[in-house]
Amino acid sequence: QVQLVESGGGLVQAGGSLRLSCAASGRTFSSYAMAWIRQAPGKDREFVAGISRNGGTTFYADSVKGRFIISRNNAKNTVSLQMNSLKPEDTAVYYCAARSGIVVTSTLYDYWGQGTQVTVSS
Repeated sequence: QVQLVESGGGLVQAGGSLRLSCAASGRTFSSYAMAWIRQAPGKDREFVAGISRNGGTTFYADSVKGRFIISRNNAKNTVSLQMNSLKPEDTAVYYCAARSGIVVTSTLYDYWGQGTQVTVSS
């Protein structure tokens, strides 16, 4: 029901910043809670950040709290993840994900983008 396309990944040095963007197709974007979920090689998928339908509520994994900021613009059908003070441990493929209704702090989302690689060098 919704297609998601991530962009903005790349290679950065530790301590640097990167901003990921997710563009969603469809006219019902505001009915979806959105999240960023990442997966490092050999690891399970991990919830990173989530945002409610109207943007009024956000959640973050403890590992990124204070460093990452999730936001959305329902008029433009986009969601972003501003990543600051990046660490090598942040290296992973980052996925934009959507689900109908409320935001959850897990990987239980229904729609996924193709992912974008983020690599943080030391």
